[in-house]
Amino acid sequence: MKILFFGRGVISTQYAWAFEQAGHTVEFYVRKGRKKTFGSSIQLEMWDARRGKQLIQENWNVKLHEEISPGYDLIIVSVNTEQLPEAARFLSTVAGTTPVLIFNNIWQDLKSAISPLSMNQVVFGFPAAGGGIADKKLRGGFLKMVFLEKPRTGTEQINNKIKELFESAHFKISWIKDMQNWLWIHFAMNAAMETEVLKRGSFSALLNHSDSFANVGKHMREMTPVLKARGAKSDMILLLLTKIPPVLLGPLFTKVIMAKGSLPRLFIEYNNSKEGFAVAEVVREAKKLGIPLPRLMNTPAT
Repeated sequence: MKILFFGRGVISTQYAWAFEQAGHTVEFYVRKGRKKTFGSSIQLEMWDARRGKQLIQENWNVKLHEEISPGYDLIIVSVNTEQLPEAARFLSTVAGTTPVLIFNNIWQDLKSAISPLSMNQVVFGFPAAGGGIADKKLRGGFLKMVFLEKPRTGTEQINNKIKELFESAHFKISWIKDMQNWLWIHFAMNAAMETEVLKRGSFSALLNHSDSFANVGKHMREMTPVLKARGAKSDMILLLLTKIPPVLLGPLFTKVIMAKGSLPRLFIEYNNSKEGFAVAEVVREAKKLGIPLPRLMNTPAT
């Protein structure tokens, strides 16, 4: 397949590398002026967990474009959440009938988030990857699992094409029946994590405080009425973060899930973002609904 990645961020770069290794042609669209800034290669230091825990270290040559031409089999979009509406509007003018995978965290209603693109042209997914880019070097990694929505009426052929792509690169797909609900909960979880990052100053600082993950659970409890007001249903992650007592949740994350040397911990340690966008979006929605969020409102993002 010939695949165009919209943007050359940390998620796009890692999956593009994996697809190229599987024999696919991968290229990137970047904003005007970025081609020269980014250069024709990027230094990779990332963990590939598809077949065990393998450290990839190489200088990878990439092909960047500042315009989008026809001829791609698939366009994959993984951008900062606040950039998605603009990206969708732009693609509606240049993508033609090329199918699009939105590989993103989303808080909006899915249809409005990608308008004016047609829902029949789009499939939604979510990566199991992380990391950061600094000084033209990517540090991070990805797991074997990726998350894709189950086919909707009209997207069966696109879903099958995307399924074949990921499986050709030895990824395992977890099919999500209700992607809207799944993304709402994951966006809230991101806001809960960002709240702690904003308070601590960085992702790495968050990992060095034993009570950080207990606080993430408390933030999720506070946001649960907002999720319910939107019509969200509980899933395993929401139950884990809201039903387990914080006194137990903190040690569970710090000693098991985010133990030193674990891949989830490494992905977070490499993250150099301090955005706070997710916090601001959830707080905005809570204010509109008249639901108090004192824990989230007491952060620099709000």
